[in-house]
Amino acid sequence: MNRLAWLLFVLVSVLWGVPYFLIKIAIEDLSPVLVVAGRTAIAAAVLIPIALARGTLGALRGRLRVVTLIAMVHIVVPFTLITYGEQHISSSLTGILIAVEPVAIALLLSRTEPLTPLRTAGLVIGFAGVVVLVGLDVSGDGYGLLGAGMVLLAAISYAVATMLVQRKASDIPPEALTVGTTVVTTVVLLPFALLRLPSEPVSTDAWSALVALGVLCTAVALLAFYRLIVLAGSNRAGLVTYVNPVVALMLGVVLLNEEIGAATLAGFALIVAGCWLSTRPARVPAGELHLVGQD
Repeated sequence: MNRLAWLLFVLVSVLWGVPYFLIKIAIEDLSPVLVVAGRTAIAAAVLIPIALARGTLGALRGRLRVVTLIAMVHIVVPFTLITYGEQHISSSLTGILIAVEPVAIALLLSRTEPLTPLRTAGLVIGFAGVVVLVGLDVSGDGYGLLGAGMVLLAAISYAVATMLVQRKASDIPPEALTVGTTVVTTVVLLPFALLRLPSEPVSTDAWSALVALGVLCTAVALLAFYRLIVLAGSNRAGLVTYVNPVVALMLGVVLLNEEIGAATLAGFALIVAGCWLSTRPARVPAGELHLVGQD
């Protein structure tokens, strides 16, 4: 990947390492569907003026079907599943299950982008690092298993969406695509959100978490992620889910004074090694390369 792709990779990894914590705060006082609809509405409100100023909204003309499909599989379905799922499982298990995304992408693309032994090893090592880093904690009750199932489905939905963006929408400017997907999501979920308005006062922390989710973890993160897919391809872009748990843990160390143990260091080393191996360029004829930095 080139320098810009790596910068975007780091940015998305940081911004998507924060939401699990913010979601936990927001759903203390707000319903999950209201959190999802609220964060996408905020993101749309932030990005519409930017897209208008750049004159890129015209790129959405005639692309409503594709944008709606991407909105459903990249935001509506996974955001809702994760937000509801986090009511029943720990954030550590959430991190592990979301980290299935790079593996799912690799398998879905195996016919057109064959897995090399090096990339396969990288995927396995990186996933092992996530497990070592955050541990495995799922209760045996039905609700815990239901929550885990929701997050796993969300990870698969993310994988499908990442491929769709690369194949069907790589020519749409990121700010226009993000406006389209967030507006569609808001329209779809708003009726349900209005039925679940809070009946009691909402804390400042919950509102602040929702705003941060909308501005940083949705608007800015999606802008960067859609651009990253174009620059690096869906396989490499999906690797951000390996780094997210690292970011979440580092935030805990910096903000909550949590300790770093041997498992933390081992998990971090495995993730770095896995990402490095998984992003090695495949040796293919120059005529077959159709995306910069794509395997």
